Amino acid sequence: MSYGIHPEKYRGLSAAEFFYRNREIAGFSNPTRALYQTIRELLENSLDATELYGILPNIKVILKLDEREQNKVTIRVEDNGIGIPKEEIPFVFGRVFYGSKYTLRQTRGVFGLGIKMAVLYAQITTGRPIYIRSSTPLSKEIYEYEIQIDISKNIPIIVSERVYRKSVKWHGTIVELTIEGNWPNAKKRVEEYIKRTALITPYAEIYFKAPDLELYFKRTTTKLPELPKEGKPHPYGVDIELLKGLIAKYSNNNLTIKEFLLNNFDGVGEVTVLNFLKWAGINPDMPLSKFTFSDIEELSRKMREYDGWRRPKPITLSPLGEELLVKGVKRILNPEFVQAVVRKPSSYAGHPFIVEVALAYGGNVPVVEKPLLYRFANKIPLLYDEGVDVSRKVVDSIDWSYYKVKFPAPLAVVVHICSTKIPFKGVGKEAIADVPEVEKEIEFAIKEAARKLRAYISKMERMFEIIRKRIEIGKYIPEVSRSLAEILMKDQKVFEYRLKEMLERIVTKREKGEKNVKEYAK
Repeated sequence: MSYGIHPEKYRGLSAAEFFYRNREIAGFSNPTRALYQTIRELLENSLDATELYGILPNIKVILKLDEREQNKVTIRVEDNGIGIPKEEIPFVFGRVFYGSKYTLRQTRGVFGLGIKMAVLYAQITTGRPIYIRSSTPLSKEIYEYEIQIDISKNIPIIVSERVYRKSVKWHGTIVELTIEGNWPNAKKRVEEYIKRTALITPYAEIYFKAPDLELYFKRTTTKLPELPKEGKPHPYGVDIELLKGLIAKYSNNNLTIKEFLLNNFDGVGEVTVLNFLKWAGINPDMPLSKFTFSDIEELSRKMREYDGWRRPKPITLSPLGEELLVKGVKRILNPEFVQAVVRKPSSYAGHPFIVEVALAYGGNVPVVEKPLLYRFANKIPLLYDEGVDVSRKVVDSIDWSYYKVKFPAPLAVVVHICSTKIPFKGVGKEAIADVPEVEKEIEFAIKEAARKLRAYISKMERMFEIIRKRIEIGKYIPEVSRSLAEILMKDQKVFEYRLKEMLERIVTKREKGEKNVKEYAK
């Protein structure tokens, strides 16, 4: 009997085709968001290509609109970074999930996805390939490519290729692509993003040029943050697949479980390993080759449960530090008062993280009904989804009146979290989740900075009170001097001069906090 039902056809999707069909996952949901996301991805790649290699960033972003079709936007980004080797360029720009960032250290990008999504978006909205010009410091050549992506196979299509010798000593990368974008709608968001990027990178020189917007941020320091080093996974963050992959590397030798743990994990020393293996009931000399799947599953569970591991080392992280954070805040916000706090390294689920906070008060900081919040993750500005971010939750929970801040007030809070794995709330990577360890560190950092702010405001209040008293007392000097002159039959001007002189001395001594001010006043 036939039911007239045709059998389903099954086939696989390449990574490129998946993201082509679901581009909103990567932030390319509409022309406005796509334009912002493209600029963000290109700029962040340039910053990583410079500072991660100890190079002071010089970055230029040029945006042009097509004269006939204003919705066609060409973005060109130039940097002085490390460059890309010739043989890698087609894959870096033409293959989804291919890049240099699949290591355990802090970087802006992680998945090797962002720039490929920009290439795909350009491909499906304008049909134009991406243009790349690059050279490494040691290379004697410059390479130029035009590339598209074969969506069904997830491989690069080289539209054109050119190699020529260098005439000048240049290294870096120039990328240019044309996408469908809405510049009028994206302008404000892009401008804010560039400014916030300049805040978190005071060592970078950034130039941005669009038809109706020009921004230039000169570096305010030549000091770079400490460079992150490649690290190892921590036992608290392991799972079965991670263990299987690591153990598979030693399938052809006689490595023991003790040696395996010592060689492959962070926060692990010989005493710690022996204590763990004793607690777990595992023979330290057991060869890895004898581990079955059930053994690996049991080892994974026990490694996460054991509470004797040391904290992860923060060598994989690159915080700004108080000095650079203060310079960045002054560069953009120009406040009357700024205080930065860098917390000691902490961890969640085996992932190290550091929280940095700065409070900016007065000066050019706008007067607002609640604190302005500037959020950053691994030096990336987070502009969307502020309302669901853990930083907003902490800032709103603080009783600012305790710190002498009365709203409306000119107060801005800068929160920077750096980690090898930022706990984002969703695929958009714009809001940080309510992880208890992270929330606690943010709260402690803000309150520590707020105590310094309270001391500053108290000092300003005392100074204003002294000035007020000086003005009040000064009002009576002419009348007192006239009366004294009349009683003693002396020159009024002499009394007025001496009274003013005495008042200045009393006020000056009070401002300096001298103890004998009362005796002098008598």
